[in-house]
Amino acid sequence: MSLKRYYSKGQIEAGCDEAGRGCLAGPVFAAAVILDEKRPIKGLDDSKKLNEKKRNELRLEIEKNALSFGVAMLNNQDIDKHNILKASFMAMHAALDKLKTEPSLLLIDGNRFIPYRKIKHECIVKGDGKYQCIAAASILAKTYRDEYMSKLHEQYPQYGWKQNMGYPTASHREAIKNYGVTSYHRLSFTLLNEQLSLEL
Repeated sequence: MSLKRYYSKGQIEAGCDEAGRGCLAGPVFAAAVILDEKRPIKGLDDSKKLNEKKRNELRLEIEKNALSFGVAMLNNQDIDKHNILKASFMAMHAALDKLKTEPSLLLIDGNRFIPYRKIKHECIVKGDGKYQCIAAASILAKTYRDEYMSKLHEQYPQYGWKQNMGYPTASHREAIKNYGVTSYHRLSFTLLNEQLSLEL
């Protein structure tokens, strides 16, 4: 099934999505993308359904052919201060601030959003698998975050961030148990599950 090109014809639509909301370490990234109808991009889809090679290829296509795009992040200290949901919205707002063209409608992946300026928005559950502009935003947010976590991995290889990107895998939690936390871990999250914490 191909993704829809627009939600409401005649509007300048910006798709918004985030990456890294469920991670134990690292920032949350968000992206906003306004696609150019005259320069369609083939193969756009929810970033989670694409392999790394395809995501990186599409990132270059999006950056080259989109009418406008913005990418922003909020670090783990901000996430601990504000909570992950609010931090995700703040990152989305920061990404929207970077757009060179002002949209008339925002398409947000998910079921909640904090209004941005006075621009109308629509929240769309699993929107990254329904609308091209949200899929494009999901690809940018994911690839930028993966790149960031791969660089952090060089500093802290014992946590396996190049593979798990900071998500709560069993090996990541085992590494936290064995090596403790870094300055990049989200201290407001449950870093160890009950089974591991009982053994401490």
